[in-house]
Amino acid sequence: MKLYNSIGPNPRLVKMFAAEKGIKLDLVEVDIIAGENRQPAWQAINPTGTTPVLELDSGVCNAETAAICEYLEEMQAAPPLIGATPAARAEARMWWRRVDLLVVQPMTAGFRGAEGLPLFQDRVVCLPQAADDLKRTAQQGLAWLEAQIGDKPYIAGDALTVADLLLFCFVEFGEKVGQGLDPAHVHLTAWRERMAARPSAALPWL
Repeated sequence: MKLYNSIGPNPRLVKMFAAEKGIKLDLVEVDIIAGENRQPAWQAINPTGTTPVLELDSGVCNAETAAICEYLEEMQAAPPLIGATPAARAEARMWWRRVDLLVVQPMTAGFRGAEGLPLFQDRVVCLPQAADDLKRTAQQGLAWLEAQIGDKPYIAGDALTVADLLLFCFVEFGEKVGQGLDPAHVHLTAWRERMAARPSAALPWL
């Protein structure tokens, strides 16, 4: 398998997920800043123009991070990052979805409407008039997660899941684009420090 990789939190999520499982992925770098992902050759691989893309040995490509993580989980169950039982899988997917809706989506849209506008305005619908509200929505999502995590070691409880990896990648991304974690969120700050100490967090992503 090979992973078409680039800078950014989404490729980082897949790389961290694979690293936590001990799965080696051959990386093929895609220069999204130079617009390589907008060229016909890349569009033939992924018509949405996004990264990452996982190419299987059969040549089949998958370009959605959730589907890629699910595939890797099914290929190698241990250690489980989406739960080892039906109940644990439901719990992990619930928190995965919550992180996506409450933090990832508004943070990304806020970035695209503000700091990232020059990069995205000719590619996707951007909302500069709503950028501040979207950023505020992402911060409200983080505040809600702060209350929910409490003293738990991980977002979904006692075990690391994909929800932790996703949130960590976007908390780190937010720090780089003016949407950093509020220092008053002491539980999330401690969680972030635990996540940052994991070997998978050291993989390059910028």
